[in-house]
Amino acid sequence: MKISRIKVYQVDLPLLEGKYSWSEGKSVDVFDSTVVEVETDLGITGYGEVCPLGPVYLPAYARGVRAGIEELAPALLGEDPRQLLVINHKMDRVLKGHPYVKSAIDIACWDLLGQLTGMPVCDLLGGRYGEDITLYRAISQRPAEEMAENIAQYRAEGYRRFQLKVGGHPDDDIARIRAAREVLEPEDKLVADANTGWLMHEAMRVVNAVKDIDVYIEQPCLTYNECLSIRRNTTLPFVLDEVIDSTAAILQGASDSAMDVVNIKISKFGGLTRAKQARDLCVSLGIAMTLEDSWGGDIVTAAIAHLAQGTPPEFQFTSTDFNSYVTTSIAEGAPQRVGGRMSASTSPGLGIRPRMDVLGDPVWTSD
Repeated sequence: MKISRIKVYQVDLPLLEGKYSWSEGKSVDVFDSTVVEVETDLGITGYGEVCPLGPVYLPAYARGVRAGIEELAPALLGEDPRQLLVINHKMDRVLKGHPYVKSAIDIACWDLLGQLTGMPVCDLLGGRYGEDITLYRAISQRPAEEMAENIAQYRAEGYRRFQLKVGGHPDDDIARIRAAREVLEPEDKLVADANTGWLMHEAMRVVNAVKDIDVYIEQPCLTYNECLSIRRNTTLPFVLDEVIDSTAAILQGASDSAMDVVNIKISKFGGLTRAKQARDLCVSLGIAMTLEDSWGGDIVTAAIAHLAQGTPPEFQFTSTDFNSYVTTSIAEGAPQRVGGRMSASTSPGLGIRPRMDVLGDPVWTSD
């Protein structure tokens, strides 16, 4: 099997709630997603997707995905997509860094491998655990009362884990955390995610003010050392996200006892191949994980489901179903939320079929 052609599609994914807001006044209302189609000489086609959370969340942006793929694609023609480490090594040699650019291509190669073997991707990633996986709902940053009302609404729909977008003024964030916890039951989990938005003195104010509350603190500050300083001054469970972008970062965090949970985003690591390496390392180190991506539609959601359901349940802290946040469906067969949970497809590969009428014509082809 050889890669014969690569096509790139661009699709807008409007947000169901109108706008998604997080720390420091950042927000997005329409997500710019890129879908990659990898064709082979055997007539089998694989699909991947990558969707940065705007240009101000991580060092990634939507047009950069498409420009980067134009650099990578010519070097991949004629390569065997089943040779996943070889493909990743080739991409790293052709384009230094920029893992998010490589993510959709890597996902498409896993889709191809699954189709060729007749196996779902989660089976190839380690095996299927259980019937489904637990989802969280991200609660966009708003006044405390509105966020609490939003949580109550989603709890009624079946969610039991919530990621509260904080990282604003400490007084407002303290009120947000308290209001959110009041509408939850003891068995529900609440994560206060600052998305790097607090300075150290602000983070210390918040963690001291809510130390009596059952809440996880996620990525309070910009750098690893700043987060570590907060971690060492609170007994609240701690999650690291933005600074966890490699297996080296996980090993450093484990060595410093810097976190209880890490957030593994597929595109931040460069695709399922490297995300699997990170996941397996966390399992060996005893670290729970949120398994997800920065954002996306049906294809990203499918990839998340396969990665998460191939993970031992005790290490699945939570995941998310991004396709339920947006108004546009780009593929049939993608996982759908049922009562705050979802399942990876049992069909070969990712188990999705792109809606070509939605994707339209490719914006770039390797021909």
